[in-house]
Amino acid sequence: MTLDVSTAPPPALRELIDRYDPEVFELGRSQARIRLAGAARDASDVLLDGQGARLVAAENEERPDALLSADPQTWSEIVSDVRGGMSAYRSGRLRVRHDLHLGVGFLAATAPPGEGRLRLRTIKTARGPLSITEAGAGEPVVMLHGLGATKVSFLPTVAALAGRHRAIAVDLPGFGDSVKPIRAAYDPPYFAEVILALLDAMGFERAHLIGNSMGGRIAIEIGLRAPERVGRLGLLAPSLAWLRDRPWAPLLKLVAPQLGLIQPAPRPVVEAIVRRVIPGADNEWTTAGIDEFLRSYLTPRGRAAFYAAARNIYLEEPRGRDGLWTRLPGLRPASLFVWGKRDGLVPIKFAEHVRQALPDARHLVLDCGHVPQLERPKQTHAALQEFLDPLA
Repeated sequence: MTLDVSTAPPPALRELIDRYDPEVFELGRSQARIRLAGAARDASDVLLDGQGARLVAAENEERPDALLSADPQTWSEIVSDVRGGMSAYRSGRLRVRHDLHLGVGFLAATAPPGEGRLRLRTIKTARGPLSITEAGAGEPVVMLHGLGATKVSFLPTVAALAGRHRAIAVDLPGFGDSVKPIRAAYDPPYFAEVILALLDAMGFERAHLIGNSMGGRIAIEIGLRAPERVGRLGLLAPSLAWLRDRPWAPLLKLVAPQLGLIQPAPRPVVEAIVRRVIPGADNEWTTAGIDEFLRSYLTPRGRAAFYAAARNIYLEEPRGRDGLWTRLPGLRPASLFVWGKRDGLVPIKFAEHVRQALPDARHLVLDCGHVPQLERPKQTHAALQEFLDPLA
């Protein structure tokens, strides 16, 4: 499709398309449609095919795979800003909807070249393909997201750490754009094996690990199983085995997560429920997180993976030979725990139990909820930078 004079996009968008670099962003599909809105009266669509990008008139009757919207001034700044579109996105002047992997990949591929430039690609590992976002150079830092989230929840952290490190955020299997095996355990030992396979595939003898919520629990598991592969652990509101009674455990053990494969999940119904349940759904990052959650959950394999991982979090044994709290004192890598005073999922009281198990661990308590890297990014990232580079 060609554009006539009346619908021709502004020069800023044409310049953006002209510098699209497919080597920065592995599309992972045969084609995709991204809508760019707000630069002019009429929106424009970008068609990607893995080899390049083409600008066409928007087909408003067709839902785009991703939607990027900003005012005209911001679009002009995106083109001229040497840091590219990600700076506008992080500041909230640019909105990305539907598929954040696709939208962020487009921004990365149209940003001017530079050391801090984001790169999105898929790594083939012995446990299946894993989608990552990375930037920077130096010692590797691998970031692991929480239940229902994706690597997008660590975008600000990747940007914050890329100046001194090779910062890598990964979609865990079952989530985002990574492999979603049906029969995987989706428990900490399984995820730990997958991340060790990622380190092998990327040629890393060892790496620092940062994990939020379920990702923090996975980072702890790797530290317990393979301490020689871990530098330091940054644990942001990590999911830890419940110490109180779990009344639903006997029934939950009887439920097969694979039921998610056949469960009806109409998008309007699921989205309405999620937006009612999650607080702050009008917040930019929360809304983006909901988009990412729905993108996985609305697929049968993603739904089954979510149920399996959630089930394992609830059923994990705290005590006994294999219990987390029994094993935790054996954690050797240096660890920083970041807790949220208003965290409704991981109570701040867990900090006292961790202090008893790991007296040498560091702790930071912030006035936030369950996702410190998004709710208190400056404090969280400053603490992580100081922890990872104590001599800097």
